[in-house]
Parts: sequence; structure tokens; C-alpha cells
Amino acid sequence: MSTATVPQLWNKSFILCLANNLFLFIFYFAQTTILPIYILNELHGTLAQAGLAMTLFMASAIAVRPFSGLIVEKIGVKKALYISEALFCLFCLTYMLADNLTLLLCIRFLHGIWFSILTTVIVPIVNDFIPAERKGEGMGYFLTSINLGIVLGPLIGLSLIQALPYITISAILAAFVLLGFMFCFMIPLKHKVSPVEKPEKRKLSLQDFIEKKAVPVSIMAMMVSFAYASIMSFISTFAESKHMLSYASLFFVVFAISMMILRPITGKIFDRKGANYVVYPALALFALGLLVLSQIDSVPGFMFAAVLIGMGFGSAQPCLQTISIQRSEKHRIGHATSTYFTCYDIGIALGSLILGIVIAHFDYSIAYMLCAGMIILSLLFYNLVVDKPAVTD
Repeated sequence: MSTATVPQLWNKSFILCLANNLFLFIFYFAQTTILPIYILNELHGTLAQAGLAMTLFMASAIAVRPFSGLIVEKIGVKKALYISEALFCLFCLTYMLADNLTLLLCIRFLHGIWFSILTTVIVPIVNDFIPAERKGEGMGYFLTSINLGIVLGPLIGLSLIQALPYITISAILAAFVLLGFMFCFMIPLKHKVSPVEKPEKRKLSLQDFIEKKAVPVSIMAMMVSFAYASIMSFISTFAESKHMLSYASLFFVVFAISMMILRPITGKIFDRKGANYVVYPALALFALGLLVLSQIDSVPGFMFAAVLIGMGFGSAQPCLQTISIQRSEKHRIGHATSTYFTCYDIGIALGSLILGIVIAHFDYSIAYMLCAGMIILSLLFYNLVVDKPAVTD
């Protein structure tokens, strides 16, 4: 079969979408990782307040997320992308002004609004540049750009915060997002509102906000993200409590290597054998990694946990979102993405808030064991609810 009839996956537009997404999530995860340190050490806040900074960001994202798919459908992907990314970039710059806790919390709340819309609109955009016969593989690589942000963001943030003031780091991170924004103008976007005929005027219904076919896997994603909040929001303060802060950046390097080694393999297994062959072992590894983390007091144990969590979460998260997209019709991908990330964001928000309280009243060991239990519960949910044939209308 010739390349003329089978478009290449790694086309220019696909690569630009990945680059933009990568820089967005580098900023997001870098700020998420270093904010607790900044709040505790420079703003003299508490662990609960550090968790609140994450929760407020997620709260606004969650509030807007159900409307994000509808917004994209009404104004078109081009306007939605440019407006949401421009305002997201603007709020990235305001972190340089956050010299008190009240202002920082306000910034976090407002910033989450544009994060919600931006991360919703980018999915149907990149989907248009992936050949039909390579959707699973293409979306897997796109989600890997998020996973790279999960790794590179904390790595950059933790490396810089040991040598530079928070304001300077915020400026550097904002530059990453602005660079990603430049790539948006190089992506050939069509100013289309919807791929289906314009419906007659009617009252809004639940279907305008939620893709029901994506609900089961989205609920499961919420459980997984609750547990991952323990890594995203508190791994830096955990490392500091164990006198291993200088190794926190290495944790994410090991996480990245473990994740990237398995990504090409798990993507092919997903396409050839199905989701079960990825989900079950991946989440088992994630749960084991959290249990190891709850018991360690040494650098080798810290790194071993990074390997397990990298292989586990790094394989499971792209798989779950791909399931949510595959079970939805093409013109509902924006709504499926909105539904998935609404639940995912709720998990992060609840995890950051509840685990911050658990850590403050008990310790990190209890929090990480609680998260391991949540992952085991998510596996049971997958077996009983998600692992069923998709319901057709």
C-alpha cells in the first residue's frame, strides 16, 4: 500500500500539536510540584493550604469542564484554541506577582478555567491529524506528551527551585507556554463549528455536557487520578521529609525512563490484544509502587517506587483515555474528552485536598497506603463495570 493512500502518522501538524501540549503540561506539572515548597517555605503556609492551591485550580477546571465541549462545538476549534491558550498564557505570567497566599489562590482558581477549555479543544484538533487506521497509536503518542510533561515539569521545577527564586522559575515556565502558543499559529486549523448539521434550537440537556459512553471509564480515571495526586502534589514534600529532596528530580527521571520504555510496547498490546492486557498489569504495578513508597526510607527504595509507578501509571492513564475516545462517536470526541477530564480533575482535586489533610493528621505512609487501596478498588470497578461491551444506541 502506497504512502499516498496511507497518510503518515508523524506529519507536521501532529508534531506541532504534541509540542504545544508538551509545553503546556511542563508548565502545569512544574508549578504543581514546586508550589507546595513555595507555600510552605516562603509564604509560611501549611500542607492543607498547599493542597488547597491544587484543589482551587481543579475546582474551577471542574466547574467549566462540562461546558468545554459545548463551547468548542459552538464557537469552533480555531477560536476556542486561540482564546483559551492566550488567556492561559496570560495567567501563567501572573505567578510572578504571587507574593502572598491570597493572591496565589486567586490566580490558581482563575487559571483553572482556561486550562479546562484548552485541554478539551486540543484533543479533537490532534485527532483530525491522525490517520483513521492509526488512531489508537496516534492518541497513545499524544497522551505520552502529557506523560512527558508529568515527568519533565517536576524535573525542571525541582532542579530550578534549589538554585533560583520562585519568581524567576515562574518566568522560565511561562516562557515554555508562550513557545507552545507560537506553535498554534503553525497548525492548519479549519474554522468549523461542528461536523454534523446544525440542530434546531432546543433546551440544553445532559447530553450537551456529558458523553454517557465515556462515563464508566471516566469514573475509573477519577479513582486513579485521586491516587496520582499523592505523587503530583506531595512527592516533593515527601522527599523533603525523608531528607531526599535532592533526589526528587531523579525520581521523575526514573519515572520517565520506566514509562517511555513501556509506552511503545503497551500501545501495540492495546491495539492487538485489547485494553485488559494493559489495564490489569499496569494498575497492579501502580498499586505496588504506592505501597513501596509508603514504606521506604532510603534512596534505592525511592527509585524502585519510581520504576513501578512509572510503568504502572504511565501505561494505564493513556489507555483509559483512549478507551473513552474509542467508545464515543467522532463528533462526540470533544464531549468524551470533557467528560473524561472532568472526572480526572475531580480525582486530582479531591486527592490533593483529602491527602493533604491525611498527611497533616497522620503521615505520608498512611496516605500512600490509602492510595494503593484506591487503585485496587479501581481494578475491581474496571472488572465489574468498565470491562463490558460498549452500549450502542
